[in-house]
Amino acid sequence: MKELIVEADRMNLPEVQMFIDEQLEEAGCPMLTQTTIDIAVEELFVNIASYAYGDGNGNAVVQVTLHKEPLSVEITFIDSGVQYDPLAKADPDTTLSAKERKKGGLGIFMVKNTMDNVSYEYKDGKNILTIKKNLN
Repeated sequence: MKELIVEADRMNLPEVQMFIDEQLEEAGCPMLTQTTIDIAVEELFVNIASYAYGDGNGNAVVQVTLHKEPLSVEITFIDSGVQYDPLAKADPDTTLSAKERKKGGLGIFMVKNTMDNVSYEYKDGKNILTIKKNLN
């Protein structure tokens, strides 16, 4: 497992993505899968940067674990911000037009539909969100 700790600020997204991409490239992750993971990472990190600490500052911990059998990656985001389970919110009704739908929720919906597993827990005052994606 490799870990990166950065301030939960949108300006740090390139550093987070570079850190994750290095691990994915080392594992021989196909480019299309890497792009899918990058989009999910952007959504999750920007949400933490935007909402976890309100007007204050705080850190985000990003952990990357590669598994060999089956070849997969697990990426965990940890913050000490306001408790929030993004998986508890109902999925948006994608049969409605954009004008008819309530604002928000599409990013998490996309993450849930492109990753093989997404889980959340609140433990010891920390939000812990983990995504998992098979790499073959």
